[in-house]
Amino acid sequence: MEQQVFFSSGLQYGLPRFFEYLLVVHPGKEVFDQIKAEKENFSLEYKVSIAKKTLPHITIANFLAKEAMEETLIKWMYKIISHHKSFDVMINNFSGFPSSKTVYARIQDHEPFKQLATSLKKINEYINDNGFPNAKLINHPHVTIARSLQQQVYEKAIMDYSRKTFNARFVVDELVLLKRQNQYDKCRQVSVFKLGTALN
Repeated sequence: MEQQVFFSSGLQYGLPRFFEYLLVVHPGKEVFDQIKAEKENFSLEYKVSIAKKTLPHITIANFLAKEAMEETLIKWMYKIISHHKSFDVMINNFSGFPSSKTVYARIQDHEPFKQLATSLKKINEYINDNGFPNAKLINHPHVTIARSLQQQVYEKAIMDYSRKTFNARFVVDELVLLKRQNQYDKCRQVSVFKLGTALN
């Protein structure tokens, strides 16, 4: 299944056989649909088409690599991710990043995401040995509603969204690895990694 996720990473693209890889969480269907509708409403309200073109997701990591590295990376990631247990995510209202003019849905508990990101640092040595920079790992998990807004649009939207309420919950039980060749390319699914079952 082809996923359309746009992610502005600031990383430089090399030769055509280099790809940007993104490790993401997709919210459960009900929450996915709610956020998708919110993004479509944002697009209509503020006339920002990019908001409705991107699918709801939470990025855990992104990095550059050659396609020939994929098999090894998938093995490493499978080994790392399978040691983590599935976990609940609570989304609570909205906030913004002034630096990137981004409006997003807030995630209440960052810790499970940070633990995942920390354990994924182990793949950096392999990435570095192949001439690529460290993976960019999540430090503030969120679900983007719209990003790279014009200043006046961002200011109006963040004021409006500060008065909105949004509460949702879903379980993260898998991570999805995507890749794209450049920032205008659609992301293609590479692999799905299941998390372990949490004990109640």
